[in-house]
Formats: sequence, C-alpha cells, structure tokens
Amino acid sequence: MTERAAGGGAAGVVAVAGEALVDFVPGGEDGLFRAAPGGSPANVAVGLARQEVPTRLLARIADDLLGHRLRAHLDGNGVDLSFAVRAAEPTSLAIVAVGRDGVVEYDFRVQGTADWQWADHELAGALDGPVVALHAGSIALTMPPGADVLQRLLAGAGKELTVSYDPNCRPLLMGSPDAVRGRIEALVGLADVVKASADDLAWLLPGRAPEQVAESWLAKGPALVVITLGPAGLVAATRQAGVLRRPGRSVEVVDTVGAGDACMAALLAGLHRRDLLGAPRRPALRSMDAPTLTALADEAILAAALTCTRPGADPPTAAALQAASA
Repeated sequence: MTERAAGGGAAGVVAVAGEALVDFVPGGEDGLFRAAPGGSPANVAVGLARQEVPTRLLARIADDLLGHRLRAHLDGNGVDLSFAVRAAEPTSLAIVAVGRDGVVEYDFRVQGTADWQWADHELAGALDGPVVALHAGSIALTMPPGADVLQRLLAGAGKELTVSYDPNCRPLLMGSPDAVRGRIEALVGLADVVKASADDLAWLLPGRAPEQVAESWLAKGPALVVITLGPAGLVAATRQAGVLRRPGRSVEVVDTVGAGDACMAALLAGLHRRDLLGAPRRPALRSMDAPTLTALADEAILAAALTCTRPGADPPTAAALQAASA
C-alpha cells in the first residue's frame, strides 16, 4: 500500500468491498418486476459518491447484460471501478417483495454467481493510493468461498485505514444464527465503525436490547456502533459520548429498500467531512463527543428517511440532504 493520505480530508478515498447485484423490485400495480441495481456494498458506494466522497468499489461484476447495467449505474454515479473484477460468472439476483408498510422481504438467486468467488490475487493493490477507509459487509462476508478472502482484506487494512462493517443479515442465505454469529462478532472486532439494524439483532442476538448490544460491541474494539430502529430512529454509541437514542423522521414510505445502506453511507460521509477517517485519525474518532455523535446520527437518519420516500435503493445526493436539512 502506497501514497496513503494521513486523514480523511477532501482527497481521501473510501473503498467499499462486497456484492453488486440486481434487485428485481415490484414495478407497479401490474405485478411485474423491474430490474434495479442493488447489493448493500454497491448501494453504500453510490450513496457515498452522491455525497461527494471519492469512492472506490471492490466488487466482482459479471460480464453479462445485467453486469453491464450495474457497471453503467455505478460509473454514472461517479464510483471508481478501476479495481472491480470483470467476472466470468453470472450476476447475482435478489427478488424483492414490499409489504403494505413498505418493509421488504428478499429471495435470492446466488448459486455460482460472480459476487462470492473472490481470490486473494484479485484484491492485490486494491487499497493502494489515498484510501483512508474500507467498508464491507452483508452477504459477501458470509458466503463461501470469497468470505474468507474479504475477511483477510479487512484484517490487514486496520493498520492503515478506518474499517467499517455492516452485517446486514440475510437469514435465507446465512443459515442459522449459530452458524454465522462467531464470524460476525469477529468482524465486529476488526472494525472501527459498525452499523446493524434491529432486525439483524432480532435474528442474530434475540432478546437483547439495542443499547445492550451497542455497549457489548464497543467493548470488542469499535470506536462507533450504530443500531438502526426503522421509523423509531437509531441508537448510537461511543466510549466518550456513551449511548444515545435519536428519533426517526416521519416520511411517506414507498419502500425501505436501501435505507440502511443510505444510513451507512451518510455515517461514513459525515466522518469523511469531519476528517475522522484514516488510522492516524483513530484517536480523534474514539474521542468523539456527544454533540458530534448527535449531529452524525441525525444526518444518517435523514439520508435513510429520504431513501424510503422513493422506490428501490436510491440514496440522496449531498444537495438533497442539504435542502432537506434546511
């Protein structure tokens, strides 16, 4: 790794590693589906780029018609695909059902698809240059054979980069909670920033309050833990600020696809603006005070709320966030 910036700053790049797949989302009252770019890490990358953060995506994108559509979407949003692999395997698919309250359920077609076939050599040099943070999460960190490759990437990155992680649990693909709990908690221990949802916790750690989990995960090593609570807002915790709860924003919900990813992108973008990314800035990140944490949490809530007002994973731009804040 070479030529890395010392702190977040305007030039610091955030790298995002993981899946870029296609969501089949309901397209209207006719019951037909439309194909929309998706995948939690890819959504985070788009959300960061739309908030004017230099963003690099480390993904295995299929060299098929759907993969070409994914590349066009990511490139059109300003995401750097220089280190995205052009994969021989087909594109992964997620089929989305939206309930009356906008909450979504997923089904998947992922057997033998591109996103999970990582080899170590495909990530050689992927964190070179002015990279200050590495975000990863969701299915790619639990699906063999590539999950171990990405976990090694995160483990090695912590010496120089801020590492962030979102388990984004998908029970249909992850099996039983017992099968992945150890891996997820090991990844929490590698991260500086962790975001999870109340639904993740209900499946992974049933019966435990978000505040309790936030404190427990802080003790494993992260500087910042955020647990999203849907319309109720979120819980955020740092060692200095303690645990705080922020209310949600009332909006007309179309669906919740990508809301958690928009929240994650806003958290990282907020840290980037405050020059809190990069290993040299780790002491400052760890000493974040309550006013800063409150402002960061409210920005993340707003980004998630705006995403819920439109169909599919469509995170807001910096201008849209600024207008909504005003």
